[in-house]
Amino acid sequence: MTSRISRRFAQTRAQGRAALVTFVMGGDPDFATSLALVKALPHAGADLIEIGMPFTDPMADGPSIQAAGLRALKAGATLAGVLDLVRAFRDSDADTPIVLMGYYNPIYVYGVERFLDRAKSAGADGVIVVDLPPEEDEELRSPAARIGVDLIRLATPTTDAARLPVVLANASGFIYYVSITGVTGAAIADYSKVAGAVARIKARTDLPVAVGFGVKTGDNAAALAQYADAVVVGTALVDALQATLDSDGGAGAQTIDAVANLVRDLAQGVRRASRVRAQ
Repeated sequence: MTSRISRRFAQTRAQGRAALVTFVMGGDPDFATSLALVKALPHAGADLIEIGMPFTDPMADGPSIQAAGLRALKAGATLAGVLDLVRAFRDSDADTPIVLMGYYNPIYVYGVERFLDRAKSAGADGVIVVDLPPEEDEELRSPAARIGVDLIRLATPTTDAARLPVVLANASGFIYYVSITGVTGAAIADYSKVAGAVARIKARTDLPVAVGFGVKTGDNAAALAQYADAVVVGTALVDALQATLDSDGGAGAQTIDAVANLVRDLAQGVRRASRVRAQ
């Protein structure tokens, strides 16, 4: 049986376009708002959704996503609560792929097999663990493969020809190419270099290649969508949410619309690029 992730990439490929992958932090700024936001994303044009698992020491994240995680934790977010968020989302959406993204410590403390079993039963399709290198992910990868949760690996500009086969071995779902060195929310990537990097990865794997970091606008998304199978946007959405919060960090009347409107712009950019891909 094919996974939701595989089916969604087959659909976007048949449409001659890249997919749009949107990241939001689970529980930011509170559970109810976070759930409403996640439910709004597919209607605004998101093809896949990454949900951040809040952690107190997010070393790969820039200030915006760090702040989002802290807001979520302050509001009472937990790993179990993020799984509840996925389960509640599945009550009204059986098709949009969900990928959980975060760090290994909370998963390890929760219990690897317990986490994977509950993630699968809640309706999650994949997991990205940014601080778990391929050489050390066996205890997560093997049980994930057994129950049908994709372990999505990261490649970066420093992933050379010797390292790339290690990253690709036993990866599933898709490959997430981090287009710049540094933390989330950094500068926009050099698109000419991204094109070459994506081509190099695709020559070694049949998995889709998603490109993220530094995408802020529909035009940015359109530029990357000419080369990649998917464009990932996170910090820009978190910033759009943060800009609507009140002085206490609570959701405002425009919180959902602000994020959804940006997703619509990004989705239009991805779809606009399909004309270029077809040429």
